[in-house]
Amino acid sequence: MILLTFVVAVLAGATAAIAGFGIGSLLTPLLAARVGTGLAVAAVAIPHAVASALRAWRLRSAIDWTVLRGFGVLSALGGLVGGLLYARLGNRPLTAVLGVLLIATAVAGITGWTSRWRPGGWRAQLLGVLSGLFGGVVGNQGGLRAAALLTFGLAPAAFVATSTVTGLMVDAARTPIYLVRAGAALLGVRDLVIAATAGVITGTLLGERLLFGLSADRFRRVIAGLIGLVGVLLLGQAF
Repeated sequence: MILLTFVVAVLAGATAAIAGFGIGSLLTPLLAARVGTGLAVAAVAIPHAVASALRAWRLRSAIDWTVLRGFGVLSALGGLVGGLLYARLGNRPLTAVLGVLLIATAVAGITGWTSRWRPGGWRAQLLGVLSGLFGGVVGNQGGLRAAALLTFGLAPAAFVATSTVTGLMVDAARTPIYLVRAGAALLGVRDLVIAATAGVITGTLLGERLLFGLSADRFRRVIAGLIGLVGVLLLGQAF
């Protein structure tokens, strides 16, 4: 299980380096099958935060601060609320709803609809809050966050950098809550957490090489496809 966790973590880290999300989406279902969803969400938050911090530092010059100040801060607030609701709400219906939303978003992204819609005001704020909220409750924030950020028309590097820092802000809000609630149970899965952390770091460094070779249009379609894949995985996890 440790070797499998490392391999999947490498893939997750590389995916996140290209798309700005994917660690929670790939690792959480894997660990949930072994230790249960509640503990898996808490355990994956640790390698997620480490990889996000590394990616944010390496892409810091590409961050879109205008988007981050509005969308990112509200995502962090949503993550805090979601973390407080963690393990108190039924994860299955929430996961199913998120899966449907992501599949619909993928269709919109592949057809180009998201590139023509530019949210402003309360719409952009709502997208930020919802992405953080889902991330805090079910441990999968990246797909919805990426779906929302697609509508801002960011260049590939700016997209990943801004998405990463937003995710890091959500991590800062929710991870302490996870650690307190999971408590000593995390010590029982420390080998899996260490393997996952080493894997996502390795994947992050490998994935960066692919990011800068993508055109804006191809990048948008790749992101949309990944969002749809995450949606299908979440629906499978829910049912």
